[in-house]
Amino acid sequence: MTYERLTALSIAEVLQRAEEILTARIPTKKTASDGHSIRLEGGDGTAVIEAHRHGMETSIHVTTDQLRTSRLDTEVQYFLTVLPYQPGDVKARADAAPGGLSRGAA
Repeated sequence: MTYERLTALSIAEVLQRAEEILTARIPTKKTASDGHSIRLEGGDGTAVIEAHRHGMETSIHVTTDQLRTSRLDTEVQYFLTVLPYQPGDVKARADAAPGGLSRGAA
């Protein structure tokens, strides 16, 4: 699947957060990277996160090798939702999965 999103974060911040969030939420590890992208791979599949700056915004393009309903795609969608659209936006991270599916004991 393919996902796109704009954010106020820099390219470096997007890639750092992608690695931080996705490797913490599912068993993946970074297998490749450059100044504009990272590749994460694991038992749930592969995700390539690309970021390019356009004026005041960074365009994010994420491609996975899975279906939209897969665990990997669910976590990619979560990652994209926590990124701020504009400078000063505050997006809170949650330990719970999207849709209210908790990973930990309440």
